[in-house]
Amino acid sequence: MTELSLQAAQQVLDSQPFSVLLGARLTAFGGGAATLEIGVREELRQQNGFLHGGVLAYAADNSLTFAAGTTLGPAVLTGGFSIQYIRPATGRTLSARAVVVHTGRRQAVARCDLYTVDEEGTETLCAVAQGTVLSARTA
Repeated sequence: MTELSLQAAQQVLDSQPFSVLLGARLTAFGGGAATLEIGVREELRQQNGFLHGGVLAYAADNSLTFAAGTTLGPAVLTGGFSIQYIRPATGRTLSARAVVVHTGRRQAVARCDLYTVDEEGTETLCAVAQGTVLSARTA
């Protein structure tokens, strides 16, 4: 199996209109891991000023799937995931860092830690997620 480069993976992300709308970018990709980042801006916040939970869930979903794609190949789909919100997300950047913890023939299990980064570069863990990603290859 040939692994995609970071640049090729970013092109896949850029082909998703919702990812473009959020301004998502991959900053790391390969070897069973992927990091997706989103710049925090006003329209991504909820009524109390925190980053909306749906944005965190999106980041977890996509980073889990991209990480699993490095072990299963590029044709993958999310089978399901769960997310636990630890604290309100504030800061200037959301960083979703996923790593594969197990890969089988047709699926992978991955974990994602979501951090916010403030103006000084301080990282704060705000959520954790785990999911199953399925290979979309036909047998």
